[in-house]
Amino acid sequence: MEPIKITLFQAYLFWENVEKNLPNLSLRLSALKEKTDLILLPEMFNTGFTMNVEKCAEKMDGTTVQWMYETAKTYECIVAGSLIIEEEGRYYNRFVWMSPDGSYVHYDKRHLFGMAGENEVFTSGNSRIMLQLKGWKICPMICYDLRFPVWSRNHVEGYDLLVYIASWPDKRSAHWRTLIPARAIENQAFVIGVNRVGHDGNEVYYSGGSMCISPVGDVVYYKPEDEDLYTFTLQPKDLERAREQFPFLKDADKFSIM
Repeated sequence: MEPIKITLFQAYLFWENVEKNLPNLSLRLSALKEKTDLILLPEMFNTGFTMNVEKCAEKMDGTTVQWMYETAKTYECIVAGSLIIEEEGRYYNRFVWMSPDGSYVHYDKRHLFGMAGENEVFTSGNSRIMLQLKGWKICPMICYDLRFPVWSRNHVEGYDLLVYIASWPDKRSAHWRTLIPARAIENQAFVIGVNRVGHDGNEVYYSGGSMCISPVGDVVYYKPEDEDLYTFTLQPKDLERAREQFPFLKDADKFSIM
């Protein structure tokens, strides 16, 4: 493993407006002054968290995925975030991990947020994926997945970094601030949560709170309220030291999810 440089973009999003969001994201990203390995964007970064799938869904060869490719190529790094994808009449809240060469991997959100009716219009994913970057094993999740620890449970040969991209409302921000450190400590991994800021078209307010928590629960980064573009480096030695001092993973229960 090598040190990995990660950029979190806690963005303000324009409601259901791809034509405004993508140029605005590009403008803000132009402020990047240092090389990064990975740019992480919030859930549904091109539209905001909407159930209006007929208006906002795209294909995998659509405008937003193409923008992700162009951005990854420009900054010579991975670009990742979620958007609404339509395939064969079904809609997915899909996390896309885009490489500079145009190749990509995706994860479809497993836990759909019933309180907002997400389960009524989207199709749930049924498998986790494991990504590789500079020797790090990375497991991506989306927002509501955070509430279900069994789905994100780590094991000895599992992941080193757990990532949640989200549209997590301010009124439940205390849960966000509690659950992300819990996932880091229980899974002995770095955990990143990337949220958005501002109001959406339903007058739901998002207060950010994007963060990175170390395997022992220390705060690497935390930013409430304001839009923020922030880059930091994670060191393999910090992960290795935590797992050597507290070898809990080897004692974890063995189980699988059908």
